Amino acid sequence: MTPSPRYRIMVPVIIRRPVPSTGPSPVGHPADHAVDPAGGRATDVPLAPVSALGPMGDAAAPTPYWPGREVTVGESTLHVRETPGPAGETAVYVHGLGGSSNNWTELAGALSARCRGLAVDLPGFGRTPPPATGDYRPTAHAATLTAYLEDLRRQGSGPVHLLGNSLGGAVSLLAASARPDLVRTLTLVSPAMPDLRPLPSRLGGKRAALALLPVVGGRARAEQDARTPRERLAFTMALCHADPGRVGPRAFAMAAEEAEERATLGWAPEALHRSFVGLLGTWFAPSQRSLWAAAAQVTVPSLVVWGEVDRLVGVYRAARTAAALPAGRLLRLPDVGHVAQIERPQTVARAVLGLLDAAADGSWPGAPAPARTRGRSTSAARLRDRLAPGVAAARGGAYGTVPV
Repeated sequence: MTPSPRYRIMVPVIIRRPVPSTGPSPVGHPADHAVDPAGGRATDVPLAPVSALGPMGDAAAPTPYWPGREVTVGESTLHVRETPGPAGETAVYVHGLGGSSNNWTELAGALSARCRGLAVDLPGFGRTPPPATGDYRPTAHAATLTAYLEDLRRQGSGPVHLLGNSLGGAVSLLAASARPDLVRTLTLVSPAMPDLRPLPSRLGGKRAALALLPVVGGRARAEQDARTPRERLAFTMALCHADPGRVGPRAFAMAAEEAEERATLGWAPEALHRSFVGLLGTWFAPSQRSLWAAAAQVTVPSLVVWGEVDRLVGVYRAARTAAALPAGRLLRLPDVGHVAQIERPQTVARAVLGLLDAAADGSWPGAPAPARTRGRSTSAARLRDRLAPGVAAARGGAYGTVPV
């Protein structure tokens, strides 16, 4: 396929050096650091004390999955897992591509001392049936999420603390952009922002990339289909986690049981494939309908969390994402991959509680609603002013990518 002239070709250059660092910050790990996207400097992002966290499990004894129930949202049915907590504040969690509400188990427990948690299974994922419309685009998922948030408001809930990972980050971004009245704060964990690097490793290697091709990929697809649910789970964990060896045997067994249940659902492969294709469509959308444009319209206090060993959506997108959000701040985590809320739940929970506290007392650095400027978009102007000026000295053990 010949690329359209309207799109700039991005050729990735892989550099065998650490990604930029801005120095340590006491965020729960000696090398974690918060970043001000205005200049790449370490900042005093508010962090709640460990004593403020709710109960959490560990590798040897993970928290059991929270109980779930089906809720009716318009003409759709969603499966939602609820974490008990104080009634005054509500956190809503949105999982990523191929994930489920269970991806938030530990983080929801950690935040349960502050707010009740509601983790949704998007249509076609977890235990939620596929949408009747067959529409799996992020905009469709966002419409379903927005309808659910509207139902919560009708039931007496105020604006929610919205948290999304990967695809769920993109969906949450779209919902917060369209309906800021329903959202109090926004937390994005490795959101699926446009990342057009043609790297087979992002899909799990050359064979996995080959399986996407309609004709010549038949044998590779057959190999994938022959894998057991446990084998596919291990493959996915190797992609998403910086070190899948840190996943304890009990946590793996719980996830494997869920994978085996999902393997019995005939519509699951289609939901995964069509959601992936729909996500790619947003990456090629015109600038005025892009995720970057949506981010520029989100004025609520926003926290972006990114693992420096994210193999799926490169950390080089982190600073631009935080800069595009008018009230965005960035927390980068070394030795963490694509699912920081699973890999480092305590650190993420402390940062989220810090966001909630600062939003409540008005101390979270904010920005006015974006306004258009002559000749270029506001987000582009803001990005020029706020991005880090260059690559600083840093620790070893990570990789950076520079699009040229």
